[in-house]
Parts: sequence; C-alpha cells; structure tokens
Amino acid sequence: MERTGKESLVEIDTGSGFCFGVTRAIGKAEEELSGGRTLYCLGDIVHNGREVERLRSLGLVTIDHEQFARLHDASVLLRAHGEPPSTYRQAASNNINIIDATCPVVLHLQERIKREYDSDPSHRRQIVIYGKRGHAEVLGLVGQTEGTAIVIETPDEAATLDFTRDIALYSQTTKSLDGFRQVVEFIRQHIVPTATFTYYDTICRQVANRIPHIREFAARQDIVLFVCGRKSSNGRALFEECRRANPRSFMIDSPDEIDSLPLDFTSAGSIGICGATSTPKWLMEQCKAKFST
Repeated sequence: MERTGKESLVEIDTGSGFCFGVTRAIGKAEEELSGGRTLYCLGDIVHNGREVERLRSLGLVTIDHEQFARLHDASVLLRAHGEPPSTYRQAASNNINIIDATCPVVLHLQERIKREYDSDPSHRRQIVIYGKRGHAEVLGLVGQTEGTAIVIETPDEAATLDFTRDIALYSQTTKSLDGFRQVVEFIRQHIVPTATFTYYDTICRQVANRIPHIREFAARQDIVLFVCGRKSSNGRALFEECRRANPRSFMIDSPDEIDSLPLDFTSAGSIGICGATSTPKWLMEQCKAKFST
C-alpha cells in the first residue's frame, strides 16, 4: 500500500459508528466491569470482533445459550438485540442477576408483538415479522408469540402466507425500509377482501436514516474503506449501499487489512472511512491513523 501522507484527505463519516442501543449496552457492561465483578454476556455484545476483544480484556465473558442454561448465581448482561421470555424464566430458575441492555426500541417492539399475540386467544391472526431468520433480535420477537410468528426474509417469501386469514406485519428494527414497503405492497395485492391486513413500520429511524447518509458520503469520495465486523448483517447491508454509490468501496475488519488492499492511495484525492452501527469510533480512528504514519 502507498499512503497519501496527507491526513486532511482522509475523512471519517460522522454518521457512522455505534447506534444508541449498542452504546447503551457497552456502557452498562463497562459500568459493571469497573467494579471488578465477573460479568457474562449472552452472545457477542456487538457484531464486531475488535470491540468484543477489547471488552474481553476488561473481563467480559461471552457465553452461549447452552452455557447460560448451566450457569447459576451469576450476573449476565443481555445485549441490545433482546431475548425471548424463556431466557428470563431460565435466569429466574438459576438465580441469575440480569443486567438488561435490550435496546428500548427493540423492547417496545417486543411488548407490541406480545400484546398482539395475547389479544387473539384463538390465534386466527397470522403475526408476520419481516426480518433475518435466526437473528438474535428476531428470535426475541418470535419468542413473544410462543414461537408461532412467521418470519419472512424477502418480499418473495410473503407469497407463502395464507391470504385468506388476517395478517399483522411487523419488522425487525434494522431491516430495509424499502424492503418492508415491498412486502406491504405484495400483501395488499394478494390478501382476500374478507381478511384484514394491518402493518406497523417498526424500523429504527436512527438506523434507516444511515442509508441515504452513507450513500451521499460514499459518492463524494475517491475510495471508501468500510470498517465492519464479518458477523454484522447491518454492516453488510450498509456496505452494499456504499458500493452502489461508489464501486471503489472496500470492506475491512481492521487497520491491518489496509496494507493488503490492491490500491494505490497516492492517486486518491479523498479517502472516506465509514462503518456499521456495530463499528466503534476508535477502530475507524485507527484506520485513519494508518495514513499519517
């Protein structure tokens, strides 16, 4: 890699970095760890390996659901994605102290879906969630319906619904607003007149509004370095938006990967550095620093 040597040409996107829910969860973890107490986290606190490693160095222990079920008399942090009711029941049974860092937006959505489910004791209405199957947030949402909610990942999958029955549609908070609207339109066109269709736009605007912003940011750069953990579905979606706006966009996990990119940075008038809602600011700063050393 050849560097520009001109730091002023390297710009970090001010709109990138942790969303409110992730910032809140990490703050709760740091507060607990500062007291020297052992703290477990159910799943990676954020889909960024570098930040997970930083918190591990402070004493945070990541566990999965099988380990959680065997744990007793301990403190466990629930990350921003949220958890199904079964997790809370398990915690009560095992005398586990829960530090609940569920994002308030996700928590509100869980409560709405639970009310929807409870309001229809015969369960004639189909509760549908537009989201990524198996995603931690979606598992928590489906859990509010005792596992009966139908998850669809693409507008095409809406065709599998029973259009002779009532449908109530919700969305995972971090999904695409355009994709949600396409699902709404498909159901509207196919549901029979005797069935009702209600839909609720439950997409987090703090996340959704990043799409037009990151498009504009990427379009005005010569080269874009998108810093993101490999596990982040939000990151993959935002990176694709970057690449649509600027084909010279490259996803990297850390500053170390910059050296291996097949690029001559000396010819770039501007280099933009941006990231996902799970990308820490300090990591983007480290990437910028590579161009001033």
